[in-house]
Amino acid sequence: MRFHGIPISKFSSDGFFPDEVIFQILARLPVKSLFRTKTVCKLWFRLSSDKYFIQLYNEVSVRNPMVLVEVSEVSESKSSLICVDNLRGVSEISLDFLNDRVKIRASCNGLLCCSSIPDKGVYYVCNPMTREFRLLPKSRERPVTRFYPDGEASLVGLACNLWTQKFNVVLAGYHRSFGHRSDGTFICFVFDSESNKWRKFMSFQDYHFTHMNRNQVVFVNGSLHWLTGSSCILVLDLDCDIWRKLSLPDKLGHGSGNRIYMLELDSCLSLIEISDSWMNIWVLKDYVREEWDLADRVSLRCIRGLVPGIFPISQTSEYVFLATHKQVLVYQRKNRVWKEMYSVKNGSTLPLWFSAHAFRSTILSCH
Repeated sequence: MRFHGIPISKFSSDGFFPDEVIFQILARLPVKSLFRTKTVCKLWFRLSSDKYFIQLYNEVSVRNPMVLVEVSEVSESKSSLICVDNLRGVSEISLDFLNDRVKIRASCNGLLCCSSIPDKGVYYVCNPMTREFRLLPKSRERPVTRFYPDGEASLVGLACNLWTQKFNVVLAGYHRSFGHRSDGTFICFVFDSESNKWRKFMSFQDYHFTHMNRNQVVFVNGSLHWLTGSSCILVLDLDCDIWRKLSLPDKLGHGSGNRIYMLELDSCLSLIEISDSWMNIWVLKDYVREEWDLADRVSLRCIRGLVPGIFPISQTSEYVFLATHKQVLVYQRKNRVWKEMYSVKNGSTLPLWFSAHAFRSTILSCH
């Protein structure tokens, strides 16, 4: 095995550790700590740009999903971005390198898609850990004639492929002409990072989406998925630009107090069903046959007072992150223990779940 044309054995000059062990150790460092190791030697300086190591680092990172939460303080006009990590705790990160006031619209495999607040129609894709960003070119459509009702896309999706190191940004919503209401046409723009261009296609859809439905877009099997308010999942196949529907589990509860959310679970599509007393975790085991399995059933008695305002944000086979109005909780699935990971100390203008996103810390480039 070679790194930049140099045998990896050169890395372990003291012979204390096998070569691959050194790589495995470095692949488990936080991004900031990894970048500090660049000062050790010339070989380590080039490490974060080597294809083999990037692949290894990202493979390790995807097994540790986190939560990004935007906290808007009542007393301050600005907001802070909090990263909640089950392994390393809580840290604060910043998007100040964008030199713009933005809101996060989508997250996928370490990259964020952000829209400018003062400049409608301006979008960025960035990696907050490496502080790299890419300003997306504007499409030729005029923003005020594009989407109903306010000119902004109802659905924003980010599809980031860790193996090809390419990404797509999707803006979709109901089309309107200037001064008119929507005519029922669903317009979709797809940005391709490789060509640096947008493509556009039209269809007819009749769905509505809650705020959490729009936030929790999931990229698996080469497609983006949104949970609709019409008891189905809307799927966009990015290989052929086709929309289709995916059925929900037949045994899903339909009680008046039941709520359903969609997340990823170990590269599979997953639904989390929350009732007054239980949280059911469903996994789509057969994507073609649309066969769902009930993977776990969790009692909510320990947090009964929080249940009406609790929302799942991110998960693995070992734990689930959930957000309330002022807290981020983690549920350890093996030992069935609940733990508070973060709590807002002062007043917040919005509930934490309103601006919480699943996140992974990768060294993927957005260029």
